[in-house]
Amino acid sequence: MSTEHPAVHPDADMKETTRVETDLGAVDGGEVGARPRGWRHHQIKAGPVNLAWYASPPFQLVLVSFVCFLCPGMFNALSGLGGGGQTDPTLADKMNIGLYSTFAVFAFFGGGFVNYCGVRLTLALGGIGYCIYALSLLLSVHYSVGGFNITAGVLLGFCAGLLWTAQGTIMISYPAEKDKGKYFGIFWAIFNLGAVIGSLIPLGESIHSKENKTVSDGTYIAFIVLMFFGSLLALLACNGRDVIRKDGSRVVLMKHPTVVSEIIGMWETFTYQPMVVLLFPMFWSSNWFITYQANSVNGAYFTTRTKALNNLLYYLAQIVGALAFGYAMDIQYFKRSLRAKISLVFLFALTMIVWGGGYAFAKGYTRADVNKDLHPDHQFMDWSTSGYVGPMFLYIFYGLYDAVWQASVYWYMGALSNSGRRSANYVGFYKGIQSAGAAVMWSLDSHKMPYLSEFASNWGLLGGSLIVAAPIIWLKISDHVSVEDDLHNTDETLADVLPQGHPEKTVV
Repeated sequence: MSTEHPAVHPDADMKETTRVETDLGAVDGGEVGARPRGWRHHQIKAGPVNLAWYASPPFQLVLVSFVCFLCPGMFNALSGLGGGGQTDPTLADKMNIGLYSTFAVFAFFGGGFVNYCGVRLTLALGGIGYCIYALSLLLSVHYSVGGFNITAGVLLGFCAGLLWTAQGTIMISYPAEKDKGKYFGIFWAIFNLGAVIGSLIPLGESIHSKENKTVSDGTYIAFIVLMFFGSLLALLACNGRDVIRKDGSRVVLMKHPTVVSEIIGMWETFTYQPMVVLLFPMFWSSNWFITYQANSVNGAYFTTRTKALNNLLYYLAQIVGALAFGYAMDIQYFKRSLRAKISLVFLFALTMIVWGGGYAFAKGYTRADVNKDLHPDHQFMDWSTSGYVGPMFLYIFYGLYDAVWQASVYWYMGALSNSGRRSANYVGFYKGIQSAGAAVMWSLDSHKMPYLSEFASNWGLLGGSLIVAAPIIWLKISDHVSVEDDLHNTDETLADVLPQGHPEKTVV
């Protein structure tokens, strides 16, 4: 069905206004619009089945998901072993302090890079840092290259800030309102499948060993190669201006931003929705617990092959959690405002249950107990050890919890706005604050903070941040965000959001 309209007479002001207001309803799902010509917008068919075109939100989502599958997905598989795959986590802690400190700064301005350089180039540049990080860990096994290690961590902080801001902007601004939970679920499943596959590499290398040792050179080389291909894959992505939804509408992207305009945009975000600061503790907490889970549980307590198995199960649980929770958040039977309230209650209950179980495990050992220098005869837990099933299920639920937490944060941000400009600012705040929290936690771990204290900080921050976020989730997430509200106090116009080919684009 065509979206062509008869030309509007320039003097017919009332008629133009009426037509714009009528056509706004198509932005999130009205008539199917005529797409531009060219291979990017040609319908892909698999036999009798019509698939999405190349420059469509679903196709681009899957493509970007596989970039993250190969870059941060593999990084998570390596980091999840504790200590970046090494028995002593001190070096990885220092690298991660540099990583997340840099990430915290560049994530705030990542939206400017995304909208100025485009999604494709930003993702490709972001992917490069991951393979250099893994290369530095490989070199550190054989040589003293501390300076290069720290530099690699700082470089990855810059690159990750670019990659994740581009990914977050896509996740929030590409889908229609009714699909945002599903998009997160699909992305998170594919992304974490990378960590699942990545976990198979050290698992296969150490399948017959019951020792706790540094992973092999082959493991590091495999990660380096896969991460490099992820960076190349990003070059196949489309920029936002080329992406067309099913209804013919384009995503809303900021035009030609500068660092100054990005700072102004952040201020505009506060003035548009000042209560967004209530989500900041959730942002801060969202990577705080990763250090404890990777280093203080998996890295400290288990043999190498068991750490790899735990990693695999952790990220499989993330896939299940992301898909289940993501699709549940888009159930149209309930109003979106009600779904937001239900999710908050569910998340608080899950926090108490999962971390309550974690307390029973955390109080059972200390740093001294698992220190081989102090206790040379200490035996790390293996999957063949009696009593492994309990800790295994705890780690599975830690993975499930991580996915549900991240899905909730992305969904709450997406529910507050459909604007690409504002979405970039929200994601910048999210990744910046998240990374600042992670940098602090990696620093605390490097200074040998007691395991039980690390655990307590996690449980307290997670539960407390939900209480702080309750007012904005309860009061400010509405059933629909109108285009007029989204364009308020930004430099975007109706011409940026109306479907391609509409004559109103020339008169707005």
